[in-house]
Amino acid sequence: MPPFDDWNIIDEEEEQELQDAAFFEGKRDVILFCIDCSESMHELRDDPNYEDVKTSHLFTALEAAMQIQKKKVIVGPNDSVGIVLFNTTRSSETKNHATEIKKNSFVYQPITLISAPAIQELIQLLDAAREDPDLLKSTFPPLKGKKMPMGDVFTSCNWVLRDGAPKTASKRVFLITDDDNPHPGSKQLVTSARTTLLDLTQSGVQIEPFFIATPEKPFETYKFYSSVLLPNVLNDEDEDTGVLPESISITRIDDLLSQMRFHEVPKRAIFSIPFQLADGFVISIKGYGLVTEQKKGSYKYFVDLGDRMEVANSRTVYVDEDQQAEVNKTEMVYGMALGATPNEGGSDDEGEGGDTVCRAVPLGKRPFYTADEIKSFRTLDLEPSIKLLGFRDRKELAFEDNVKHSVFIYPDESKYSGSKRTFAALLKKMIEKKKIGHVLALTRSNAAPVFCAMLPQAESGEEGGWNDPAGFHLIPLPFADDIRGAPLDRAFRASDELKDAARVWIDKLCVKDGAYPPDSHPNPALAYHNAQLQASAFREEFDPEAFEDLTRPKYDMIHKRAGNLMKEWKRSLLTDESANVVPMTTGSKRKADISVDEAEIRSKHEVGALAKLRVDQLKDFLKSKSQPVSGKKAELIERVNDWLDAH
Repeated sequence: MPPFDDWNIIDEEEEQELQDAAFFEGKRDVILFCIDCSESMHELRDDPNYEDVKTSHLFTALEAAMQIQKKKVIVGPNDSVGIVLFNTTRSSETKNHATEIKKNSFVYQPITLISAPAIQELIQLLDAAREDPDLLKSTFPPLKGKKMPMGDVFTSCNWVLRDGAPKTASKRVFLITDDDNPHPGSKQLVTSARTTLLDLTQSGVQIEPFFIATPEKPFETYKFYSSVLLPNVLNDEDEDTGVLPESISITRIDDLLSQMRFHEVPKRAIFSIPFQLADGFVISIKGYGLVTEQKKGSYKYFVDLGDRMEVANSRTVYVDEDQQAEVNKTEMVYGMALGATPNEGGSDDEGEGGDTVCRAVPLGKRPFYTADEIKSFRTLDLEPSIKLLGFRDRKELAFEDNVKHSVFIYPDESKYSGSKRTFAALLKKMIEKKKIGHVLALTRSNAAPVFCAMLPQAESGEEGGWNDPAGFHLIPLPFADDIRGAPLDRAFRASDELKDAARVWIDKLCVKDGAYPPDSHPNPALAYHNAQLQASAFREEFDPEAFEDLTRPKYDMIHKRAGNLMKEWKRSLLTDESANVVPMTTGSKRKADISVDEAEIRSKHEVGALAKLRVDQLKDFLKSKSQPVSGKKAELIERVNDWLDAH
């Protein structure tokens, strides 16, 4: 039976209402690189990174695939990657699906788990191709005089994914090509490609296109791909009016890898639950976390067996202190510390070793509860769902109501037919009437129900290709005690002249809209950690000096643009009265340090004077030695004596 202090432990472990790292780790990701191998992709060009070195679009595409795999060694070791080349005369030798792979396509790397040997094999091929630019053309001869039907390309991708990808994984195809019109004048091949792609997407596969354009040959999507690759829309009536965004057309070949970084992490739903609009009127929705903290990958324990290292399987065991026997978790109950009554607490003797007085439990009241009862208290016996309670004017949603980050919800047609159409109709009317929804949401089976505001968002496109999808933002509303009035003390105000002097150099350093993509500036601590792990995985030498912190400000450019203006502003600060006033602050009392070290405790143990220590000091020592801290002072002294005698 767990002690009273463990009442709140279950609360900390299970109160993960919207984010759960274990959910993301359990969901596998599968990426299939589908790379065009036509003559234009083999055409040699000057390498922008190396002098007197030739490269090609095919080389850069394979290099991007290699870089993505190297990164997944650290961030997604349970993910799978494969590479398929099309428009080549080389045939596949794989026996498992060679008969199903269409002619003029080659499976260079079947769908397999991320592994260092497979990546090193690709690295060796790229190193050899850098020395001999014609190696890729001889290894993967291009198809001349005609092009492979795109319908056959999607069919080959479907078979490769069906043979190697886990059923529960998120599957995606990275299509890389520089040909904007593979089938000019053939409506039959266009229809066939669209039909085959529809079958592929209905099986749960997403297509992420990467179109390569050059200044001499821009990529015009309207010729072929705008009628084959249609964007996802909420209204079924608009399916024939889809236009591909320009962001997927890469004007510089160097941007291929940076564009893939935006798409390498799949959009995984954090919950999929019913949405009750009224009694008997239910649709299905999925929720997506728009903000997720990036953390280091989970570590594992290994056992050294001499000739090899084996992964150790860890598990949590609960032991009864009295019987020293393992306890089944299902038989455990949880208790709550009740505290002391007012007339029994506050004794001066307690600080010097008096026993803690606990309130007696009234007759007929249970101080312990089972795990099912605690779950019932938490969820109020509700099942995971979202229930619409009503509507309010949009202006009633205040800025301070957003105390936690929102979750974006989107319809899920797979569970309830008509969810997409109903969701779109509700969204359209709420936008027209400028209303927000008021809902009761329970997103996880072990979470607590919360009241949320449902803020509608219309689909919009921005300059640069970034699109805001249509859907609702689910904003958890705060309770009364979640918002406290902060004391407002009027501070010193800068003069208008000082503000104008600061505004001049700030305007010089402002970043234009769309010029700062946050995904291009990774966390330097995580990047440094992952770079070391990656070097260790591939048995490469790690050079700390070669690591580049992309978040480091460009000081040279800052001083060049606004150095003189900042100096003038600093001179103005020296003459401004408000900037040179030092506010008076009141001192704060620090809590006295009551801790004692092990040497002092051991010396009192040798002379039999442990009773002179206070209860909190004895408990701190026992906690530091992973010993139980329950019981009266005499029991604590006996436990300390036993530990010191044994050590």
